[in-house]
Amino acid sequence: MSTLKGIVSVLLLILSTLFWGVPLVLLTALKLITPGRPLRRLILRGLNGVALNWIGFNLWWMRHWLKPQVSMNLPEGLARDQWWLVLSNHRSWTDIFMLLMGLHRRIPMPRFFLKQQLIWVPIVGLAWWALEYPFMRRYSKQQLERKPQLARIDREATERMCERAREMPIAIFNFVEGTRFTPAKRDLQNSPFRHLLRPKAGGIAQVLNLLGDRLSGILDFTLRYQNPNPTFWGFLCGREGPIQVEARRLDVPAWMLEGSYYDDPHYKERFHSWLNALWQEKDEALDSR
Repeated sequence: MSTLKGIVSVLLLILSTLFWGVPLVLLTALKLITPGRPLRRLILRGLNGVALNWIGFNLWWMRHWLKPQVSMNLPEGLARDQWWLVLSNHRSWTDIFMLLMGLHRRIPMPRFFLKQQLIWVPIVGLAWWALEYPFMRRYSKQQLERKPQLARIDREATERMCERAREMPIAIFNFVEGTRFTPAKRDLQNSPFRHLLRPKAGGIAQVLNLLGDRLSGILDFTLRYQNPNPTFWGFLCGREGPIQVEARRLDVPAWMLEGSYYDDPHYKERFHSWLNALWQEKDEALDSR
């Protein structure tokens, strides 16, 4: 029965994507031929509306068809006319829908840092490109050692997003670990945390440095699955089990606006200390439940 539910869920996700993909493709084509950033911003607002409706419909059928056991604890004072940075640990593709269940239409349209390969996903990849999501190449350490200039490509993508983000309120979502947690990855990294991978600081440091004066705050999410090995397929089959979602609002420290992560070694060290302390608190919270 659960497998049948999963198949129906996949079909609902595909049909929803195809339905909302029609206005998305039309608006994307219009955006391509529209001259001038002001007019393109109007079209981007339309694209945001399509994307929000696609998200809302998917959340609706997930709540009523899958009936997930989700415990949600969110801070007060969230608003759609403000800028936010959202941080979270990462266990499964389900994480994205958990964040959206809590934040959909409570804060602005989300933007994610995406792997470059995801641009080729049918319809959805086009949507991410048209919505101006930043695509990151994420070069290996060996590649960067051979060609240090490659690191500049991802930084420039983040700079473009932050520059455009000043035009209208957005929420920037970042799974700071960079990949989904597994015990094997934790051990390979020699991570000091029990439930988390090592956090990657560069992306969010750049966002905070470039956009920190606009941010209303940082939303720090902690996701906990009763299932030790959660999967998106298990979620679509309705057998994921209880999920706890807790978020707290953090102010942006004033010192984050006064330095440069890539140019100031003292700033970089202080930022790493701040992020590692945040991750230590999260690990202890996950350990205590």
